[in-house]
Amino acid sequence: MTVLPEDGLSLAAEFPDATHEQWQRLVEGVLRKSGKDVSGEAAEDALSTKLEDGLITRPLYTAPDAAEETGFPGFAPFVRGGSPAGGAAAGWDVRQRYVGNDPVRVNEAVLTDLENGVTSLWLSLGGSPGGLPVDALPRALDGVYLDLAPVSLDAGAEYADAGRALLRLYAERQVAPEAARANLGADPLGHEARTGEVLDLAGAVGLAREAAAHWPGVRALLVDALPYHEAGGSAAEELGLSLATGVAYLRALTEGASEEGAPAEGAPAEGAPAAEGLGVDAALGQLEFRYAATADQFLTIAKFRAARRLWARIAEACGAPDAGAQRQHAVTSPVMMTRRDPWVNMLRTTVACMAAGVGGADSVTVLPFDHELGLPDAFARRIARNTSTILLEESHLARVIDPAGGSYYVEQLTDELAHAAWEFFQTIEKAGGLAAALRSGLVADRLAATWAERSKRLAKRREPITGVSEFPLLSEKPVEREPAPAGPTGGLPRVRRDEAYEALRARSDAHLAATGNRPRIFLAALGPAAAHTARATFAANLFQAGGVEPVHDPVSVDPATAAEAYTASGADGMAVLCSSDPLYEEQAEAVAAALRAAGATTVFLAGKPGTAAGAVDEYVSAGCDAVAVLSSVLDRMGVSL
Repeated sequence: MTVLPEDGLSLAAEFPDATHEQWQRLVEGVLRKSGKDVSGEAAEDALSTKLEDGLITRPLYTAPDAAEETGFPGFAPFVRGGSPAGGAAAGWDVRQRYVGNDPVRVNEAVLTDLENGVTSLWLSLGGSPGGLPVDALPRALDGVYLDLAPVSLDAGAEYADAGRALLRLYAERQVAPEAARANLGADPLGHEARTGEVLDLAGAVGLAREAAAHWPGVRALLVDALPYHEAGGSAAEELGLSLATGVAYLRALTEGASEEGAPAEGAPAEGAPAAEGLGVDAALGQLEFRYAATADQFLTIAKFRAARRLWARIAEACGAPDAGAQRQHAVTSPVMMTRRDPWVNMLRTTVACMAAGVGGADSVTVLPFDHELGLPDAFARRIARNTSTILLEESHLARVIDPAGGSYYVEQLTDELAHAAWEFFQTIEKAGGLAAALRSGLVADRLAATWAERSKRLAKRREPITGVSEFPLLSEKPVEREPAPAGPTGGLPRVRRDEAYEALRARSDAHLAATGNRPRIFLAALGPAAAHTARATFAANLFQAGGVEPVHDPVSVDPATAAEAYTASGADGMAVLCSSDPLYEEQAEAVAAALRAAGATTVFLAGKPGTAAGAVDEYVSAGCDAVAVLSSVLDRMGVSL
């Protein structure tokens, strides 16, 4: 019987400490068994994962990897949270988004959501896609207790009219100024990024002054980083551009104010508002930041923590270190949402919501799983709001402040991401600030280059998309939704991870509608299941990603049965051999010849290029450009839109 120590010693105290070098030697042994003869740092590098922005995730983090002191929640540099209690008191704010030009329908959705877990509202108004008319705002908020439910507006170029309409509504309904909680959504630079339309900052500055003077709980300006995320930007680029936006707004808000916030002597600079500027503390209090949360949970956690650290540095440089707690609104990434197998989006948004909450976001919007298909139905909205409820009430996720704090990996990733974002922010500032960088094309070119590199990984399935590029279901019944309003055009592009595969699947759908069948390819599996299952599964997944139906019947063929099986499959001129390397050497040439005799014009081999050389026409293997292969296959099958 083991007696536990009574002096508080660790149960591991009697075991000697292992060294990093001992661990590396064990890794070397495992890698040698898989054919990789590497040692030392090279062994560790073989298990590392490259991320965007030059970041690398290593397989092991230890105490020496700990980042610099991150402080306490509610204190600069705010890495661990913007408030001392974090979300431990009530969890994060559950913010639901509302699109539609019918105020009655919007009001019904608002009231239903507020009764079932939603705690704040995000309304599209005026010039935003699918926005309500500004004068319909009172009807949309009929029955809403505005002193209890914060409101965030998105009105595009009409932000000033929409913002003042909400402030008038507060006054008409006798909401105490200190009880009103809102963001009026003024974001001229974000609007320019989305649409290319240049707006004067003076309107946003005027709205901020009004809010600061009369509505202490209202923020007028929004720093929306979603346009950059949706244009293909990386996490560091999203952060860097948000910093540049925030700094531009701070400059505009404080123009004409002295360091103490009093009016500066002399005339304002040319083009600057003639009215008195806000002090730095007040200006900082007028900003809210919106970021995307993705299914990469650790990168998302690090992004929200790094964003607070970076903004705290800006506030410190402005002379207001204690006012630098960044107010953050997280939105589950539209880029990661898929149109095929949309049910998987529920899993993606759950992970993203969890990561945003763990990362310390103040408000979280979970987009419904059918977001990319049109206007969400009641079921999708219910699942979206209940995602936060489960994480808060059943998983108790918010009961610990900064639960990722102290993780060597998260702390290191936060630090590295912050440095990469700061470097890009400096690039924007050297270019003359965000407005100049947008108009010169610097931002568009940088984001396009980032997306081009990511598109290569997506095409090669190095970044798999479950239900689209991996494990697609061709028999899935399409999910139909009422069309959503078209998004803005004229500014940065709007990308989606599934777009290349969606184009391929659309060609397959058109073929199905025209002929009654999808394009087909025959899987010629050789030998027993143990020999061919892995590569047959790989090939089936690959071709289904492009809408090509794999026919694997019979389970196994040989030179004598391959021709008959191919003819019965109804394949459109193509077959793929699937088996082990030894069986390829024995049977590939004869089986390929039989397939060609039966009408196959192209014979693929699932395996390493060069295997059974001369016997087959092309190869498909892990890491191949799946989009290029599938596009070529559909071309040769005569499948087009």
